[in-house]
Amino acid sequence: MSLLQQDSPELDDAARGEEFTKGSSHPLIAGIVAAVVVSLAIGGYFIAGHKPPAMSGEIEQVWAHPQHTETSGFDANGAPMAKEQFDQVYVFALVKLHNQSQQPLYLHNVMTNATLDDGIHSSYAATASDYDRVFLAYPNMPVPHGKGLSSQATIAPGETLEGTVVSAFRLTKGEWDARKSLDFTFGIQYQPNLVLTPQTPVTDR
Repeated sequence: MSLLQQDSPELDDAARGEEFTKGSSHPLIAGIVAAVVVSLAIGGYFIAGHKPPAMSGEIEQVWAHPQHTETSGFDANGAPMAKEQFDQVYVFALVKLHNQSQQPLYLHNVMTNATLDDGIHSSYAATASDYDRVFLAYPNMPVPHGKGLSSQATIAPGETLEGTVVSAFRLTKGEWDARKSLDFTFGIQYQPNLVLTPQTPVTDR
């Protein structure tokens, strides 16, 4: 009789025992492996989902100044033209921005957003040079004249940039006072916008 065909009770029992062992352990091991894989996947999802943004920041202080304006009645060439009167609210914000990434970040615009009864009103912040011109046009502006924040700034990795931005809204003081919310949007090239809400009350001047 061939050895390959030889039957042995001991071999049969051992084989059956091995089969019993395989039948009971493989689903258990597979379940443990599946649980570990799922846990790792969930952990990776939450780690990726909680990755800090490239930029963070704070609105340190906000001032608002209502301004009634009347044009001179002359154009740039000195020719007479109809006078115009209108109300504006200048909104100044002292801003601090932090680059938390490993590469330079490029700021390309800043907007102030006020929510009124009829919806959201947005105004782009003035350039740093126009920010200074506001104080030349209105030398009695009752707002601290700090360093203007450039809306086209480059912020190096790990750098913190601080300065003041100003926006103007064609609103009366009453319309401004009736606002429902106020926030600021910072457009960053190749990155999601950063939206910051002041954590301190607006100072009216």
